[in-house]
Amino acid sequence: MASMSQSRPYHHGDLRAALLASAERTLRERGTAALSLRELARDIGVSHAAPGRHFKDKQALLDALALSGFERLNQALASANLPDTALEPRMAALARAYVTFSVDNPELLELMYSRKHDPDIGTELAASAELSLDSFVRLVADAQQRGEIVQGDPEGITLVAAAGVHGLAALATNGTLRPDAVLAGLDQHIHLILHGLKPR
Repeated sequence: MASMSQSRPYHHGDLRAALLASAERTLRERGTAALSLRELARDIGVSHAAPGRHFKDKQALLDALALSGFERLNQALASANLPDTALEPRMAALARAYVTFSVDNPELLELMYSRKHDPDIGTELAASAELSLDSFVRLVADAQQRGEIVQGDPEGITLVAAAGVHGLAALATNGTLRPDAVLAGLDQHIHLILHGLKPR
């Protein structure tokens, strides 16, 4: 184990980042129940009291992890959003970003959504969670203006499309479907969302 003198590169403000990185590793390998501020402190070689400067308790750590997850998901969606692209490939690109993030971070995604629906969720986490749907809502609103999608509440319409995408992500992360098969079939899935199941 590193000595205390060797393990103090955190005084410049990156102790929080180191704790979050270690917490995410633990989350991936052993789940939420295994997370402990004391163990994280030991893992990165700081005093057991040091994490308290950043996280008052385990719940604060979980919220910070969930917030970090939503921030990364939102960055992935923002990067995939192509406002000048036709509706179907634009929606497919957003869906691909969402499913890819989900497949790469299944434990984190589960934590993100469990915290999102907690009645005691903090305002920053709530705002970041809401932002995760924003790319899809903007896509729907843009398409409505161009007459490509039925009129109505953009958020309600987005919920229909997003539920399908989230369902595919869940099937890919829980082992029901192979992730590569989900990603390979994503364009067809988006086509069906946009055009419906009735024969034409």
